[in-house]
Amino acid sequence: MMEPQRRQRILALTPRERLIEHWQRLDIRPDYRCVRGPEVGMAMVRGRMGGTGSAFNLGEMTLTRASVQLTDEAAAEAPLGHGWVKGRDPRHAELMALVDACAQRHCWQAAIEEGLVAPLARALDAERAEAARRAAATRVDFFTMVRGE
Repeated sequence: MMEPQRRQRILALTPRERLIEHWQRLDIRPDYRCVRGPEVGMAMVRGRMGGTGSAFNLGEMTLTRASVQLTDEAAAEAPLGHGWVKGRDPRHAELMALVDACAQRHCWQAAIEEGLVAPLARALDAERAEAARRAAATRVDFFTMVRGE
């Protein structure tokens, strides 16, 4: 079973159109209601000098969040899903929350992991590898010649 944090990361990094396309292929259509949002807001981004120094506030970024609850069970047992995505994309955040809620159901868990998250992860890995390949083609190696005196 995939960790929820990894699944959410993959869903957030995937372009909305690709996420919708893969989700529709699964043909999972549960009834749900929005508990919160989707709503657009700001979040503080923090950084560290050199990755190890003291944390400092780098700035703010826009993000969209949503929470949904499946409505086909008793409210106390119905899964609650959450989604956060950078930028202003309410549909993306709502779909992420829906996937998160559905992934909590054992009957859909394997289908979501194998039919949705795994192909999206492979596509993101391929895009990352292609970007690294293009960047490597422009790499310049500098060297210093030392005079022997």
